[in-house]
Amino acid sequence: MIDFRYHLVSIVAIFLALAIGIVLGSTVLNAPLVASTEAVTAQLRARNIELQAQVSGVQSREGADDSFIADRLPLLVQGALTGERVVIVEAPGADSKLRDPIDHVVTAAGAVVTGRVTLTEKYLNAEQAAVLDELATTAKPAAMEFPLNATPYDKAAAVLAGALMTSDKAQAGKDEPAAAGVLGSFESDGLLSVEGDPGKRATLALVVAPATPYEGDTADAQNSAVVALATGLDDGGEGAVVTGAVPTSTAAGVIAALRAESDAAAKVSTVDNPDMASGQAVVVYALREQAAGKAGQYGLGSDATAVEPTPVSSSTPTPTAGAGG
Repeated sequence: MIDFRYHLVSIVAIFLALAIGIVLGSTVLNAPLVASTEAVTAQLRARNIELQAQVSGVQSREGADDSFIADRLPLLVQGALTGERVVIVEAPGADSKLRDPIDHVVTAAGAVVTGRVTLTEKYLNAEQAAVLDELATTAKPAAMEFPLNATPYDKAAAVLAGALMTSDKAQAGKDEPAAAGVLGSFESDGLLSVEGDPGKRATLALVVAPATPYEGDTADAQNSAVVALATGLDDGGEGAVVTGAVPTSTAAGVIAALRAESDAAAKVSTVDNPDMASGQAVVVYALREQAAGKAGQYGLGSDATAVEPTPVSSSTPTPTAGAGG
């Protein structure tokens, strides 16, 4: 039989071994581990400083490039939209800081801004869809027929496009007889507000997307409603462009939804960097391309197909026989 002293010696030996292990771990083993950790930390800190310097350099170059373009923006777009009339439609949440730059660049390109239509949150509220449907059905001209599968937002888009847009330049700038009543009905119901005189019909529409993507369970429906409006405006005139500042890492929101919808993307153009001077020029070029019957998805986002539309080539006169020189 093992006596108590044996158990006591065994227990003391175990604790002694643990104590020796702790001492060795905190002295012999700890120093190399600390040194290794400090070395890795120093490397990461140096790399972080290097990357910060690179980012600062890129931002500085980008700022200089944008300032250079901004100073020459009127010359870059001069005459691009001569003879066109543009209505600006803002989705709920559109960035108000884009208002003046967009107005200025469109005007500098030779177009006339007929007015601004700003949608309210109520317009996109799913609980108001039945109200919107009834209003659109009541306000539509007698000759207008809705497709059987038209949603309330499709119907509202068609009715608003009829009041705001025309593809006939001879009618551009002239009042649509029913426009005042249509816009007044939507405005009195709290669905939109109006500035300027958008009832004097435009040939092109510029839709400004929200500054931040819609969120929550209704986000997809809200995006679809804005896409439906842009598509309706495109159908009612020479074309439409949707623009809004979108981070290059983001693949969400109205612009992403439109680009993902093949039928809409085939007709409506998008520009995802109007917060940059170069993007503002591209907005004008995209509108010009729309007037020529083409569409494209432009900007810096991962789902953009190009930075800008293909430049319009000018034909070179062919010398004729007997020409001088």
